[in-house]
Amino acid sequence: MVDVVGANGWLAHFPGAGPLWLSVRLAGVTTLILIVFGTPLAWWLSRTRGFWRVPVEAIVAMPIVLPPTVMGFYLLILLGPAGPLGRFWVSLTGDSLSFSFSGLVIASCAYSLPFVVQPLQNAFHSVSEAGMESAATLGASPLDVFFSIVVPQSMRGYLTAAVMGFAHTLGEFGVVLMVGGNIPGETRVISIAIYDHVESLNYDKAHVLSVILLVFAFLALLLLYFVNRPRHRA
Repeated sequence: MVDVVGANGWLAHFPGAGPLWLSVRLAGVTTLILIVFGTPLAWWLSRTRGFWRVPVEAIVAMPIVLPPTVMGFYLLILLGPAGPLGRFWVSLTGDSLSFSFSGLVIASCAYSLPFVVQPLQNAFHSVSEAGMESAATLGASPLDVFFSIVVPQSMRGYLTAAVMGFAHTLGEFGVVLMVGGNIPGETRVISIAIYDHVESLNYDKAHVLSVILLVFAFLALLLLYFVNRPRHRA
């Protein structure tokens, strides 16, 4: 693995290099996992009309309205050594999920879930039914129809899901603090580093890290608005 934050790394002399790189890793892993596992969930939500669709949609959307500390508290119980998932993980690996990078990934996936699933669900809703029916009539399997018709027509949704999932994970604070704590090199992400700098009145370093998040947020939204802008026909 390339050392990007060590003594010889190109980020070594950058203020907050460790938390910044850890946050990028966390956001990248979380977004990839959510794209993979969120795709079938979003597809099911976009196609089903059964009773369970509404309750599942409500569960998926809960992180949008639920206070991060509340969600972080229950995730900590779930992932802790005495919790069902945490106890299983300890028996399997010998390590604890709470206060670890792996625990942060699981917590981030739960907290950023709606920011990936909802854009994908909306994109799948807009896919042409006629195109899918034509492909099925020609003998294409459901999997072929999905990858040859649905995915190409949903690329804007995938881009929106990836950017929103990454950005939301990069800036989260309450959940990662509850589940991961503040362990340098392991769970001390950029949002927690900013909080630490403010608490210690080190506003210069807090400014540097905050500006990074501000610029990233602006560029991410600029990209989304540019890609999703209405296309005017000549």
